[in-house]
Amino acid sequence: MIDSGHASLSIARQCELVGISRSGFYYQPAGETQLNLTLMRLIDEQHMRTPYYGARQMARYLRREGYVVGRKRIRRLMHKMGLCVIYQRPRTTIPAADHEVYPYLLRKRKPAHAWIGGAALERTVVVCLR
Repeated sequence: MIDSGHASLSIARQCELVGISRSGFYYQPAGETQLNLTLMRLIDEQHMRTPYYGARQMARYLRREGYVVGRKRIRRLMHKMGLCVIYQRPRTTIPAADHEVYPYLLRKRKPAHAWIGGAALERTVVVCLR
C-alpha cells in the first residue's frame, strides 16, 4: 500500500491518504516472550485436563507449579489462545411449561393514554387506561 521509495509522494502524505499514522506505518509488533510461550503451553495442557478452570484457578495452579503470575496475565493469554471456560450457565429466561403468559395491555396505547401509579402502603400497582 505504502511505497517508501515513491518519487513524488512522501511517506507522511501516503499515510495521510491511506488513513493511518506514520507511527502505525513504522510499528513492528513484538512477539510473546519465551516465558509467556511456556505459560501458554502449560495453560493449554491444564485446560485439556480441567476445562472448567478459569483465570483465577489457572493462576493458582501455575503458582503452585512455581511460576509468579497474576490473574490478569493468565486471562490475557487464555483470551489470546481462544480458550473459554466450560460451565453450566444459569437458565434464567426459560419459563416453566405450565406458566401462564399474560397479555401486554399497553402495546397499542400511546404513552399519554396510559398512567401508572402505585400506593406505597398497599404495595400494589394500579394501571389506568383511558
